[in-house]
Amino acid sequence: MTKLKEYKMFIDGSWVESESKKTFETLNPENNEPWAKVPEASAKDVDKAVRAAQKAFEGEWPKLLPRERGKFLRSIGNQLRENAELLGKIETIDTGKLFRETNKQANYIAEYYDYYAGLADKVEGTVLPIDKPNFQAITTRIPIGVVAAIVPWNSQMLLTATKLAPALAMGNTVVIKCSELAPAVMFEFAKLIEKTGIPKGVVNVISGFGEPCGKALTSHNLVEKVAFTGGPETARHIIRNSAENLSEVSLELGGKSPVAVFEDANQENAINGITAGIFGATGQSCIAGSRLYIQNNIYEEFLNKLTKRAEKIKIGAPMDADTEMGPLSNFKQLETIEKNIKLTVDQGGKIKCGGKRHSFSNKGYYFPPTIIECNNHNLPTAENELFGPILSVMKFETEEEVINKMNDNQYGLSSGVYTKDINRGLRVSNAIRAGITFVNTYRLISPSAPFGGMKDSGYGKEAGIESIKDYTRIKTIWFNTSDKPMDDPFTMG
Repeated sequence: MTKLKEYKMFIDGSWVESESKKTFETLNPENNEPWAKVPEASAKDVDKAVRAAQKAFEGEWPKLLPRERGKFLRSIGNQLRENAELLGKIETIDTGKLFRETNKQANYIAEYYDYYAGLADKVEGTVLPIDKPNFQAITTRIPIGVVAAIVPWNSQMLLTATKLAPALAMGNTVVIKCSELAPAVMFEFAKLIEKTGIPKGVVNVISGFGEPCGKALTSHNLVEKVAFTGGPETARHIIRNSAENLSEVSLELGGKSPVAVFEDANQENAINGITAGIFGATGQSCIAGSRLYIQNNIYEEFLNKLTKRAEKIKIGAPMDADTEMGPLSNFKQLETIEKNIKLTVDQGGKIKCGGKRHSFSNKGYYFPPTIIECNNHNLPTAENELFGPILSVMKFETEEEVINKMNDNQYGLSSGVYTKDINRGLRVSNAIRAGITFVNTYRLISPSAPFGGMKDSGYGKEAGIESIKDYTRIKTIWFNTSDKPMDDPFTMG
């Protein structure tokens, strides 16, 4: 039996085992076999990490000039570029995502650290127009304190960057809880953090389960902000946990993103965008365009073209250069997908392609691109987030009809519109209740583009200029500009 790779947690600048010495295994989705083991953090481990972060916050880190903190961020970015191949391989082994995607993404994520390094010394205060003579008031922005960053397995490096980079730029310290489903890449990332020479305790990385690790972290009285990406149910637990300490919370949650294709759309462009949106990353993306509405006049033609394209997608091992779609990450996802497909078919849904486990491997969780026709957008596959390559397709007649259908869902993260009519594109994109709308494209990110949703998709924005302010608090400072003493407050007349 191959010896498992062993990792330790990164706390206060040191590599440590869990207090209980407990570990758990992480599986390779390609073959469903364990390949590494990581520490299982207890409440004591969480407390140690948080107190290390608090000590660092009380130290020199927030007192550094912003441009000096920016140098550390640029160093992180450089480490990512230099080690992109290693990070990509580790993330691929642990998640099943394609290596060509994880390798490219590791390089690109470096841009987020460069972006916030540049913003570190650009956050300004204000001079207030006070209504009192001989007084002046200003505002400045100060760091919050200890930030708990909780990230999911599917894009840990990216979703860490959108939290860690602005937090560090503003002088905060951070405890990162990596996903128990695929934690390995975060410990490899912590090794790169260590190489930058960043002060001890500024960044800490722990691993464990929701109970007790996640609960202890989100309810800790020294944690001032929780930045979470994950599912709505976990988010509700976090809100309850953080309420006792009145910690700030930002939530980037799931989605069931609708996409509309109008009859005048460039069909080749729309097919490419839809394919990327739902079958890229095996559909394991919070912005996956999993609800598709096609205008009546082109419905049959477009759906047939899309189906043929989906059937050509090459399924294979995630490290192979020619593989276009790899395995699902875990068995729970597979179970959820199969259950929802069965329920949908039982209620009248028609499978156009896919729908059953793929024969590529009987060890890994391979599931093919699946398209299901639904006469009701409230059928299970059209209504529930599945986190897999499952596309539910429906018809629409008018612009007003499709807007109503696109908005008729509990989620509001992303959306898409395909049309050559720019006026229609603007009207529809403005009318959709979602945090992001792609017009004639899909599945794009940028450090300068805010990311986040509404409704059950959460609140708060990650990335962009404004998000850096979410890691600060406004402080008001008053000045008495008069040379005369203040009036005696107890003198009458």
